[in-house]
Amino acid sequence: MINRRNFIHAALASGGAMLIPLGWTPRAHADDKKYTIGFSQATTLEPWRVQFNKDLKAEAEKHPNVNLLMADAEDKTEKQVADTESFITQEVDAILISPKESAGLTAVVEKAMDAKIPVFVLDRNVNSEKYTQWIGGDNVVIGRAVGDFVVKTLGGAGKAKGNVVEIWGGLGTQASHDRSNGYHEKADKESGIKHLLNQQSADWKQAKAYEVMSTALRNFEDINLVYGHNDPMAYGAYLAAKDAGREKNILFVGVDALPNEGVKYVHDGVLAATFLYPTPGAEGLRQALKVLDGGTVEKKLVLDTQTITKDNADAILKANGLL
Repeated sequence: MINRRNFIHAALASGGAMLIPLGWTPRAHADDKKYTIGFSQATTLEPWRVQFNKDLKAEAEKHPNVNLLMADAEDKTEKQVADTESFITQEVDAILISPKESAGLTAVVEKAMDAKIPVFVLDRNVNSEKYTQWIGGDNVVIGRAVGDFVVKTLGGAGKAKGNVVEIWGGLGTQASHDRSNGYHEKADKESGIKHLLNQQSADWKQAKAYEVMSTALRNFEDINLVYGHNDPMAYGAYLAAKDAGREKNILFVGVDALPNEGVKYVHDGVLAATFLYPTPGAEGLRQALKVLDGGTVEKKLVLDTQTITKDNADAILKANGLL
């Protein structure tokens, strides 16, 4: 008799295609085979992650054979490690994890893989190749899209000119570095674009971005555009500028594009643009079930982005029943 979990793990760990034993056929999701899948979320303090959880729950409800266990790390790396170790102890069939930070979650992801539990890393990655699959948006690509928009908005290639405030999500998160690096690939080609701050982090939080922007407004009389690494921070910067009576002279750009948040901000004229960073929860569950049912998956699955401006914001709101 084949030990199914050991077989799946060995095939995935090899890095190649899964080899199917003679006489064994992969099944579609069978209702008589129940799966317990653990999901470790970094935090629910950010709107994007709240939507992430909703999307995952909605997908799980489509699969009556799935028992989904959800754990909130409450923005603490040590709790997320403990939550994941609990899933390992419970011998769940698969683990979905969205790390708070890469380095701090690497060891426990490797521990789960050593325990023959497939691990699907969602959004931020870990500092190892020892996982089943990574799923998420490409933050470098998103950053480049932001850079293209900023250059075009400030005058176009070779002519762009303006003072930009960039508000980082977190200096310890790869997502923030990628969103910055991709952006600077484009923006730094323009000698007329000046960046006023040096890696000021607001930890992805609206209130902290308000503080960063308030300081920038006191120190700089001429600010043309703000690039927040997510929509809550871009909105926090907008509120600071509004309180200072300067919001009409500054453009605000964010990332995430949740329909009821970033897209609505664009519709309302608060943000000039937002860039879709799709939540990976639903796809993560689908990919986990594919593996548990004997299928093969790519090592990395990149989700598409989209630029949202006044031109398409209304259509997105209508499609989501918000307009």
